[in-house]
Amino acid sequence: MYENEGENNEIFSKALRAGRRTYFFDIRGTKAGDYYLTITESKKFTHEDGSSHYQKHKIYLYKEDFNMFKEILDEMTNYVFDEKGQEVISERHQKDFKKESSSDKDNSSFSISFEDI
Repeated sequence: MYENEGENNEIFSKALRAGRRTYFFDIRGTKAGDYYLTITESKKFTHEDGSSHYQKHKIYLYKEDFNMFKEILDEMTNYVFDEKGQEVISERHQKDFKKESSSDKDNSSFSISFEDI
């Protein structure tokens, strides 16, 4: 038995750092001595003056919902990978991404080479 078991204490934790976001997975104990999972997303914001703050969002997941949660999470992630693959499609994540400028949009003349098709 853990020293403070049943007092909402942290039993087991892992963190996933992903750019400006960090995801914390924490197993905690209930007053009845059971366990539940909290998933916290912490996102860092930096102000113009160099100071920063963190915005946090938390999900409480109880073990009676684990199987259904996992099934839906698996279904959703599989759907995304099946539809879009695992490559990240985002200007923020692509170092060589070139944002289309307004002058590019206004350029009405273009040429197509059938060798490129």
